Amino acid sequence: MLTSVLAGFGLGLSLIVAIGAQNLFVLRQGLRREHVFVVAAICAASDALLIALGVSGVGLVLGAVPWLVDVVRWAGAAFLVCYGLLAARRAWRGSDQGLDASADAGPIAHGAHRGAGTATRTRLMPVVLTCLALTWLNPHVYLDTVFLLGTVASTHGDQRWLFAAGAMSASVVWFFGLAFGARYLGRWLSTPRAWRILDAVIAVVMIGLGVSLVLPH
Repeated sequence: MLTSVLAGFGLGLSLIVAIGAQNLFVLRQGLRREHVFVVAAICAASDALLIALGVSGVGLVLGAVPWLVDVVRWAGAAFLVCYGLLAARRAWRGSDQGLDASADAGPIAHGAHRGAGTATRTRLMPVVLTCLALTWLNPHVYLDTVFLLGTVASTHGDQRWLFAAGAMSASVVWFFGLAFGARYLGRWLSTPRAWRILDAVIAVVMIGLGVSLVLPH
């Protein structure tokens, strides 16, 4: 019993700790301390749903309709490139503030209002929509979380849902740890220059991921 839980936890954690679009978004929101709990909860809940779909056998259906993955792949690539270009624009133009500087949370997030001489704060809904897009428009989510995890879980027989519970727990630990732990990096990102460097890194990663999705493997 415990073995299945730990196996699920280990595999689930190994699939989500790599630097990617979703993790960078969670990190950035954590650094800005904006809607941190909501973002972490959306990511963890989405992972839980995807894992449940995989364990319940939906992964087999996914394997039978590869064109669906292609649709998600192209939509995700377009979204990531747009996100990366916005991050590149922030890096190029810079900001007049440090850690609390606010910029668009993503290509969906354009709902913040700027007051005279005050920091802006992105509204909740644009952040939610961006988070959902980065999560559900990532084809690797379906290939790794649904298909791979689902396949491995099936090898645990009657304990496959314990395996799933372990994988779901890994998502909760990771996303909440990343979101709320990011604030401790604040002292290194307290200047506009530091934020420009961070946005430049985000731009490179996002655009690189978007292009990689449509290049032949």
